[in-house]
Amino acid sequence: MKFTRLRLSGFKSFVEPTELYIEPGLTAIVGPNGCGKSNLFDALRWVMGETRPTSVRGSEMDDVIFAGSAGRPARNVAEVTLIIDNTDRSASPAHNEYETIEVSRRIEREAGSVYRINGRDVRQRDVQLFFADASSGAASTAFVRQGQIGMLVSAKPLARRAILEEAAGIAGLHQRRHEAELRLRAAETNLGRLEDIVREVEGQLQSLKRQARQASRYRNLSGHIRRAEALAHYLRWTAAELRARAAEEALAAAASAVSLCDAHAAHAATAQAEAASILPPLRQAEAEKSAALHRLMVERDALDAEEARAREAAESLRLRIVQTEQDLERERGHDRDAQTALAALGSEAAELASAAERAVEELASAEASAIELSDALVECERTLERLTAELAEWNAAKASQERARDVAAGLCEASTAQLLEARERLDQAMAGVIDVPDVLLAQSATEQARSLAEDARQALGLARARLEEAERAEAATRAPLEDAERRVQTLSAEAKALADLLQPEGQGLWPPMVDAVTVQPGYEAALAAALGDDLQAPLDEAAPHHWCDLGDFDALLPLPEGVKPLKEFVTAPSALDRRLVMTGVVFPDQGAHLQKSLHPGQRLVSPRGDLWRWDGYAASADAPSPAAARLTQRNRLAALETDIGLARNERVHAFALYSDARVATEAARAAAAAAELEDRRTERLLIDAQDDAARTARAAAERASRLALLEAEIRRLTASVDAAREATQAAVAQLAELGDGAAIAESVVDARQRAGDARAASSEARTLLDGLKRDRDVRERRLAAIGEESARWQSRRDAASAQIQELVRRRDELQGALVQSESVPAAIALKRGALLDAIGVAEAGRAAASDARAEAENALAEADKTVKAAHTALSAAREERARAEAMLDGERTRMDELRGRIRDELDIAPDELLDRAELEADQELPPLEQAEKRVEKLKQEREQLGGVNLRAEEEAQELEQRMTTLTADRDDLVGAIERLRRGIATLNREGRERLLESFERVNKNFQELFTKLFEGGEAKLTFTESEDPLEAGLEIYARPPGKRLQTLSLLSGGEQALTAMALIFAVFLANPAPVCVLDEVDAPLDDANVERFCNMLNQMTEMSGTRFLVITHHALTMSRMDRLFGVTMAERGVSQLVSVSLAEAEKIAAE
Repeated sequence: MKFTRLRLSGFKSFVEPTELYIEPGLTAIVGPNGCGKSNLFDALRWVMGETRPTSVRGSEMDDVIFAGSAGRPARNVAEVTLIIDNTDRSASPAHNEYETIEVSRRIEREAGSVYRINGRDVRQRDVQLFFADASSGAASTAFVRQGQIGMLVSAKPLARRAILEEAAGIAGLHQRRHEAELRLRAAETNLGRLEDIVREVEGQLQSLKRQARQASRYRNLSGHIRRAEALAHYLRWTAAELRARAAEEALAAAASAVSLCDAHAAHAATAQAEAASILPPLRQAEAEKSAALHRLMVERDALDAEEARAREAAESLRLRIVQTEQDLERERGHDRDAQTALAALGSEAAELASAAERAVEELASAEASAIELSDALVECERTLERLTAELAEWNAAKASQERARDVAAGLCEASTAQLLEARERLDQAMAGVIDVPDVLLAQSATEQARSLAEDARQALGLARARLEEAERAEAATRAPLEDAERRVQTLSAEAKALADLLQPEGQGLWPPMVDAVTVQPGYEAALAAALGDDLQAPLDEAAPHHWCDLGDFDALLPLPEGVKPLKEFVTAPSALDRRLVMTGVVFPDQGAHLQKSLHPGQRLVSPRGDLWRWDGYAASADAPSPAAARLTQRNRLAALETDIGLARNERVHAFALYSDARVATEAARAAAAAAELEDRRTERLLIDAQDDAARTARAAAERASRLALLEAEIRRLTASVDAAREATQAAVAQLAELGDGAAIAESVVDARQRAGDARAASSEARTLLDGLKRDRDVRERRLAAIGEESARWQSRRDAASAQIQELVRRRDELQGALVQSESVPAAIALKRGALLDAIGVAEAGRAAASDARAEAENALAEADKTVKAAHTALSAAREERARAEAMLDGERTRMDELRGRIRDELDIAPDELLDRAELEADQELPPLEQAEKRVEKLKQEREQLGGVNLRAEEEAQELEQRMTTLTADRDDLVGAIERLRRGIATLNREGRERLLESFERVNKNFQELFTKLFEGGEAKLTFTESEDPLEAGLEIYARPPGKRLQTLSLLSGGEQALTAMALIFAVFLANPAPVCVLDEVDAPLDDANVERFCNMLNQMTEMSGTRFLVITHHALTMSRMDRLFGVTMAERGVSQLVSVSLAEAEKIAAE
């Protein structure tokens, strides 16, 4: 695995999202003290699962969250992500399928940390084991912080063993062994508890077996008692029957009075039914009004939600307008820069043109002066020749040649010095020349940045189009979801209203028959006409009036031909079968015709509720029946439950579509935001690349101009030196040809002096003329360069103007959209007003319906009171009959009591007593007194047994099953303990072998690195305090050159630091970690040791592949790094990560 990037957001002083690239080789992090360099080190340890706040320099873990500064508020969340390259598939098996692994840790203030690996939540221990298996982790020795070298020096040998464990790669194995030992101790504890439970269960099982034998004796006695009691009850029941049969004839005397009261009660029940029939429509109307009011309330909530969405859209448009204004201001700045540059170039061109005009006159004047001086020189030379001839040709020629020799030699020396100086300036200028490939590279970078910007702009347009499409799709799925929700609510409200109507006022003792009947839709009125008020009677025989199940008819008379019995359309208890099979269903126009064909007890009904009876009675369906209404409501409720189920399924389907659309919209919105960020980033890159290319081109043009001037001057000086050397050689040759001519020397002194002055003046004029020509050529080349630069700046200005127009257009579009979005709340307010008025009307309608329903309920209550009064009168008549026939009632009561006693004690009917007593057919019945004495005797014997556990046998069987389970669990625990012990032994053996093997490698590497660092000497590692490597300590012995062998603590400070570094790097060579962080470990080292330290780092990167992050202030260390990152704090309390040059890093180190 390779750690490639560290991403921070809100962590300590890094409030903005920051990425630190961890590249191969050596990476230095520099910056002034207190700017936040060590926060990067803390972030790397924190994301690896660090649990101690003090280890990341805090008093509590929430201290890692940005706490705010003078210009920024505090954050509530901090997140650090480590991106790992796993292309070599060296991660743990659980995550080895991924080529890139992202490990993140996110903390929310006062809410704790959340760990994720590739977006999936994991435990903190999972993250710690993940890095431990990679020879890394929060406690890894690869993280060497300030003062840790001293801690390693002062650490005890047992603490130093952790270095070897990490080198052996058994840090994770050590944790697993510890967890296995904890599980082993827990398993042994559970085994002990299980043994105690087994012994306890065995004792309970023995006790239950004794109780089971006692229970068997108890059941035998109970059987004898039941048979004896059955015999006694049989004798009592026979006597009671004889007494009751003698009093039965007295019952007929009160029949007329009871019949009269029954008629009155029936009339009152009819009035009650009429009052009850009025109530359901009123309740239905109230339910409909409530449902309508609820729909209006739902529409009001929908308007509120729509208004909130409109306000959010307006806020988003405002933010985009602000961003567009910022972009517009930036482009205007670019336009101003281009205008400034064009103005400067124009001024320079004007100055050069003016200088060229002035130089024309100067050049003409210089050429005339040079010609004039040249003519004067010729004249002087002619005069000199004439005087020489006159005075002495010999002497004059010699003197002339001597002067010519001296002048040529001086001119040669001066020109040579000037030539050397010009060549030196040329070499210096050549050292700073920008090559053409550099300019081309800058132009290529600009084109690449322009291509990236164009791609990002196209990607942004595509992402915005996809976002609009996703938003339209979400809006399209929202309407079906709202419709399905309203349908579910409407149907649920109607179902609840019907359920309330069908719920009886009180549960009572005897539910009516109508609640046990199910009728096919459309036949409710037919069933109500066939049974009438009889549907209110219960099935319970204990009720005053009830239905009894008498079974089927022995001989059933058929209904008229072609008439179907009502039973085919009704599902009801068998007690109604006789009535239902005797009732036929016909059409309304058939009833009167078929009524004459009915047999006694038969009747005909129509689906609408008409009735024709066998005795000539007929009733029309004009008056609605409460029973029919109740059955219709029950069928409607069943249909509503089916419709509600379907509506809920539709709502679930609509919600699933809406959720998918919402997820797609969020994804598209995130993609659009990312594309917009990428567009801004590439735009900044393009601007920076254009600026770099312009600067490179300007610098190249200026240096090329200077080089051309120097080369022309060198050519001129070279020609001058050559001419002077030729003149000197000619003068020397002529002097050699002449003899002694001292006599004529004085006559030509003046002429020679004049000729020399004329020659000097002519030379100066020629030099001035050459300089003016060179200046003219330089101006012409500069004017051509200014034209090219002006064209480039004009192109940049045109591009900025086009971008400004595009931004202005975009701003106008956004402002138009903002105006449209801001108008939406006003329209919604109008709709809300109308809706509130409708809600008021609906509330008034619901109140009126509620009042009507209350009045109908009051009328029904009055009818109920009348019915109760009629029933009270009927009861009074029956009580009067009971008092008149007290003896009969008393006997019946005693029989009922005896029947109840028989049922309570024996759970049988009186006619089953003889069978329960198990008497022989010819056996004589004993007297009642003798039978009762036998019962008492058997009961006394049973009571002498005391308390008996009748479930002892079942409990014993349950305990035996539990015993079997516990025994199996104990065997499983024993097996698990044995496996854990074998696993721990295997871990110890493997850890010991790997630790010894690692010790040999680390010791060898340590000796070699120590010798390289100290350029001699020796060092070694030894185990101490135990013969077991897993329990032993690690002692370090070292002998620097010229010293004796001694322990690490006895060395000097610098020697201790180098020795500890040698040990740390020896661990890397044995088991390289993916990354190593060194936090100012070079602080105690001098320059010579720093040089050795850097050499060792270079060797480590080549040998182990470990990536090093070095936090340093040492300039020498910075110069040896592969790359530099700087941490700055331009804003107090806020750190920023930037890439810096070596010169800037040395400046920071100097500060």
